[in-house]
Amino acid sequence: MGLLRSWYERAYRRGDSSRWDTGITPPELLALLETLEPGTALDLGCGTGTNAIELANRGWFVTGVDFSSLAIDHARRKAGWVSGVTFVEGEVSELSALGVDGPFDLAVDIGCFHSVAASRRDAYVREIARVLRPGAPLLMFAFGPWLRWPGSRRTREPEIRRRFARDFEIERIELGREPPGAAWFTLRRR
Repeated sequence: MGLLRSWYERAYRRGDSSRWDTGITPPELLALLETLEPGTALDLGCGTGTNAIELANRGWFVTGVDFSSLAIDHARRKAGWVSGVTFVEGEVSELSALGVDGPFDLAVDIGCFHSVAASRRDAYVREIARVLRPGAPLLMFAFGPWLRWPGSRRTREPEIRRRFARDFEIERIELGREPPGAAWFTLRRR
């Protein structure tokens, strides 16, 4: 188990995940859902399943993926009898090895990409491109490096443009407020 995964497991075990796992579906995702007909969705870094369950309750068939076994266990318990949602434990950069296949009509990444090791980010993009239907949106919330200088509001925009350019078009970037440097990216599969 890697250092990052160990850190997340300890945080979930202690109940110390509320900084990123608020239990509230963000208004940016709710607004996007108002423009889409329900279909199939992929929730990358799903945590305890808040957004996957919200999607399923709105008629979507959802697959949630997270590398934390504790988060996935909690998501499965939280989902209870909600139909149309499944949770898979594993690396988001290895969807094919996990048996996660599309095509999906929507992908959601709320705080996962920036936690993927830099050496695995191209694989992450390839896997999402492989399973996402052409024309389907990817909604991503990401923020820049942890180390910032005073006044810096860096996002991962240059990196996202570079890594996603071949398979995705960036439709919209909306700067966030917390943490500094955060942004919402709406991309569309080419």
